[in-house]
Amino acid sequence: MGQNYLTNAAVTEALHDFWHNRTLTTSAGAVGVQTAFLDQAQQSMDYLRQHLSASDFAQIVGVDPFNEPSAGSYDSGQTSTTWERDLLWPFYQRFRARMDAAGWQAKTAWVEPLAFWDVNVNVGGTSQPGGFPLVASLGSRYVFNTHYYDAKALSGILMLGKATDGQYSSTFAGFRQRAAALGSPLAVTEFGYPLTGYTSDKGPSVEKATYQALDSTATGATWWSAAAGGASTGTVVSGTQWQWDVYSGQHHELMNDNPSKVQTSGDGWNGEDYSVVQQGTSGVAFRVDQLLVDRVYPRAVSGDALAFSYEDLSRDGSTTMRWNNVPGTLPNVAALLATGGPYAVLTWRSGSTDAPTELHLPQAFDPATTTVVSDLGTLRGLPSYTATGEVADHPVAVAPDEAGDGSNRLLLSSSSPAGTLHYALIAAGAPDSASQRTAAARELAAWSGTG
Repeated sequence: MGQNYLTNAAVTEALHDFWHNRTLTTSAGAVGVQTAFLDQAQQSMDYLRQHLSASDFAQIVGVDPFNEPSAGSYDSGQTSTTWERDLLWPFYQRFRARMDAAGWQAKTAWVEPLAFWDVNVNVGGTSQPGGFPLVASLGSRYVFNTHYYDAKALSGILMLGKATDGQYSSTFAGFRQRAAALGSPLAVTEFGYPLTGYTSDKGPSVEKATYQALDSTATGATWWSAAAGGASTGTVVSGTQWQWDVYSGQHHELMNDNPSKVQTSGDGWNGEDYSVVQQGTSGVAFRVDQLLVDRVYPRAVSGDALAFSYEDLSRDGSTTMRWNNVPGTLPNVAALLATGGPYAVLTWRSGSTDAPTELHLPQAFDPATTTVVSDLGTLRGLPSYTATGEVADHPVAVAPDEAGDGSNRLLLSSSSPAGTLHYALIAAGAPDSASQRTAAARELAAWSGTG
């Protein structure tokens, strides 16, 4: 995609025509290229709204109007940022209006800035800044939606060695700042790394560093000090790893409809091999360490999340990547986690609702042996959540995920006043020792500012 955006004349001219809504003469009369796209989009959204069940339609959070937009070519005197302001943003506003006309008023438009805005190398020998710096605000009906791929790592020469703790912390902190300035939520809807081929040896570390940056603005080495006393380490950002293709390595795709160029390997297009799964003889199998992608993460926080970190202990070959080490000032917490299982820590301030805070529990966290140390309760082995009971009966509990895939949700319930500070440590491999849990709880209460 990237090289065609820069050097393929057919692609660059087509993009330029789209953004300028070039009028084409057709058998149906004069048609504006962009107008035709918007007409078709509106009809498609209207069809989905009318033909999906109410429950299925409710699962759609919004629409990404255009994947990885690029100007194609700039007009005289135009820059990447003025192009975003004068052509890209007005297109998104027109698309937003079509969403409303199709009955999608309650759903968000997931809008991407210039595709090259966050690439960490010069594109075509020049810098192409973006991220809507000349747009005053997107607002809450839009999601600031970006992709991120480490071009330096992919180059093989601009980043020597593998990613390390905090590799992308400052980059993703910049994403958060840009979204906040635009008054919109943030999502990183594509990231990933090739599993085979040139530089693929960097993949496990690059992907771990990316997940780390989604979770927090702090590095693993500084997280405990940065989050102490109820301090914030940045919002937890939603993201989607590219990609999940059960047909990986089993494709039969014609390149440009050419029967002599059948693509079968990898993702079946563009020479890519990013899929973290593939269909095996006994079902869908992971092609990466499952600990990396099957993660603890906050699904819903009752109030405001302040700090979150997940030490997945995923592996790079035979080496376990441990980047978040408990500091020496918390010896009992460190002792509780010494057996080496993955763990997560969340701090938050309660809101005005009694709805529980929810975290996804991956397969590595068996509810029967998962340990939780929290101001809401300290236990090993999680009871089942009873929605009709009192909060005092189940402050720390587990429930099946609504997806019905066998995964679980950890539910942390509190009836405390709004603004109350809470903490929770969730561990998969901690020993069954009440005295260790109690000692760790005292340290965590002092560390978090709840004690």
